[in-house]
Amino acid sequence: MRLFAFDRSLGFDWVAGADEAGRGCLAGPIVAAAVGFDYSKMSLSSIRSLENLDDSKRRKGAAREKLFTAVIAAADAVAVAIRPAAVIDRDGLHVTNLAALSDALSRIARPEGIALSDGFAVQLDVGQAEKLIGGDGRSAAIAAASIVAKVVRDRFMLKAAESWPEYGFESHVGYATADHRAAIATYGATPLHRLSFNSDAYKAAKGATS
Repeated sequence: MRLFAFDRSLGFDWVAGADEAGRGCLAGPIVAAAVGFDYSKMSLSSIRSLENLDDSKRRKGAAREKLFTAVIAAADAVAVAIRPAAVIDRDGLHVTNLAALSDALSRIARPEGIALSDGFAVQLDVGQAEKLIGGDGRSAAIAAASIVAKVVRDRFMLKAAESWPEYGFESHVGYATADHRAAIATYGATPLHRLSFNSDAYKAAKGATS
């Protein structure tokens, strides 16, 4: 319950948190999620259903899926913002990441609450916004957002694996693993790949595929 204790210590009934998944991938979108908890009406049973809540990187696939369901049930608001590879290539990774975080968080921010973003400062029209370094391991709202973002993105990449089975997206979900780099070298890049990254993985590629 440490993460919930941190949120409550901020002195707001409404605490929203945002985090993203996929920032360091070679393929696939950035997915930002925002989760809001209303502590004035959140039940003890809801908090207990999230007793294993933590940074999504510390939870494996099945545990993340279970937590995802619990977060959706316990949260007072959830928003997701998705930015595809083409937008990342056009606008740049950092700008795209901030825009996605701001988009998700602004949809659930409240004037009387606080909005937390993991590691990045975002601009909001309403409410108090703060960045929190290492927030996915400190704040329940941010940790919940990290779970939502990761599960939504992984589900997207699992569907992508059906269209491009030779890339093994179902196992590495777009990160620059040895198998993924080998697939790019053999088959070239798909429309899901972020060509602006100028990664070594693309240098031996045959060319783009569709």
